[in-house]
Amino acid sequence: MFKKLLVANRGTIAIRIIRACRELGIPTIAIYSTADKDALHVRMADEAVCIGPAAAEDSYLNIPSIISTVLTYGADAVHPGYGFLSENGDFAEACLKSGVNFVGPRARHIRLMGDKPRARRIMTRAGVPVLPGSAGNGVTELRNAQEDAKRLGYPVLIKAAAGGGGKGMRVVRDAQELARLFPLARAESEAAFGSRTMYLEKYLERARHVEFQILADNQRNVIHLGERDCSIQRRHQKVLEEAPCPVMTKRLRDKMGKAAVRAAEVVGYSNVGTVEFLLADDGQFYFIEMNTRIQVEHGVTEMVTSIDLVKESIRVAGGAALGMKQRQVEIEGAAIECRVYAEDPDTHLPSPGVVSNHHAPGGLGVRVETALYDGYRVPVQYDPLIAKLIAHADDRGQVIARAKAALREYLIDGIRTNIPLHLKILDDPDFRKGDFATDFLKRYENVAEPPAATAAAR
Repeated sequence: MFKKLLVANRGTIAIRIIRACRELGIPTIAIYSTADKDALHVRMADEAVCIGPAAAEDSYLNIPSIISTVLTYGADAVHPGYGFLSENGDFAEACLKSGVNFVGPRARHIRLMGDKPRARRIMTRAGVPVLPGSAGNGVTELRNAQEDAKRLGYPVLIKAAAGGGGKGMRVVRDAQELARLFPLARAESEAAFGSRTMYLEKYLERARHVEFQILADNQRNVIHLGERDCSIQRRHQKVLEEAPCPVMTKRLRDKMGKAAVRAAEVVGYSNVGTVEFLLADDGQFYFIEMNTRIQVEHGVTEMVTSIDLVKESIRVAGGAALGMKQRQVEIEGAAIECRVYAEDPDTHLPSPGVVSNHHAPGGLGVRVETALYDGYRVPVQYDPLIAKLIAHADDRGQVIARAKAALREYLIDGIRTNIPLHLKILDDPDFRKGDFATDFLKRYENVAEPPAATAAAR
C-alpha cells in the first residue's frame, strides 16, 4: 500500500478520499488555493499545502505545481477525484514520469476515451451499440456540421469531442438552430477543453441516461456493479441519481452490463470508470461515452452494493487484484442521491456566501457528504456543489420517503440551495411512478440563463 497520498482536489470528493485513506492507514496531503485556506479538507488532511491563487488554472489545474508538491512532500500516490485534472492524460502521464502512482486509469486510456469520436469507433468495432453520428474525427466548421445533420436527420445533439459534463452540448431541431448554436457550442468547448472539435449524434427523444459502474484491476479482471439512472438533469448536468433504474429488468441489466464490461475490456481498462448509455423507450440502448474517473454519484452504487469504490480505486492502483467475481455482486434495496448546489432554486444562479446554522440530517439509511460548517464561506470561483445527500432503503417507495424526510431536516442558512427543487422532484407524480426521461426537469425550468460553467464543473 502507499506510504502517503496527495489529494489533487477540493470539496466533498477531497474529504471522501481523505476518509478512505484514514481507513486504509495512508497519510494524506491536501492541496488548496488561497480561496480555500479555511476549507474542511485542509483541516482534515495530515498535511496541507497552498498550491496557488484562487483561479483554478493557477491552482487545482496547475500540473507543475502539483507534481512539485508531490515530490517535495514525499507522496507516492495521487488521487485526482472528479473534475479538475481527473480526466487529464497529461497529468496522469506527469505522475508516471515522476515515479508517482496515479489513482485511476493509464494516461492512454484517459486520452482514448476522452476523444469521443475515436471512442465511438472503438465501441462500434467491439459490437457495443452506438448512436449514428459524425464520421471520422469530428467537425470544426459549421458547413461540415450541416452536412452531418442533413445525413443524420434532425433533431441532433452537438457535443464537444474532447470533453463532457454537459459543456459544449446543445440539442438542435432544425437548420436555423444549428447555424445559431454550433458556434456557441464550439466556443464553449474551446474555453473549457482547449478544443474546437465537435461531433454530432442523433438525438433520442424520451430517452433515459443510464450508466454502469465499472471496476477493473491490472490483471484484466473487469466487473460491473450495476446501473444508475441519471436522467434527472438540467442542461445536461446531473441533479439527482438513483439505483437501480426504475425500468430495469434482470435481462436488460445483464445485457447492458455485458456491453459495459466489453467496452472496458476492449481497451484494457483498469481502476474505476463509468460506461454511459442512452436507454430508449423500446429497450434499445446506445453507448454515449466512458468516464475515466470516480463519479460524483458513486455513493449511490456504494449504498446498494456495500462496496467502497474509493478504497477499491486506491487498492487497485496499488496493484491489488479484485476481491470479487461478477456473480458475487448483489444489488440490495434502492438508493437516491440529491446533489445540493449553492444556487437559487428558481433561477439557478450561484449563491456564494457565509454558511450559518448548518445541520446535516442523519438517521438510518441517510448519508451526507459535505464540506460545509458554520462560518464557512462558499467561494464563487468553483463548482457550486456543496453537499450530496444519499438515502438508502429496501425499495424505491421507501427511499423516496426517506430522502424527502432528510431534505426537510437539512438546514443551511446564509446561502440559498436547490433543496426546494429536490422536494418538488420527489413529490412529482411522474417521478414517483418512474415515468421520466432526460427532459424531465424542463417542467421546472425558469427563463433565467445561468452563467457559464466554471472550470471545475462536473
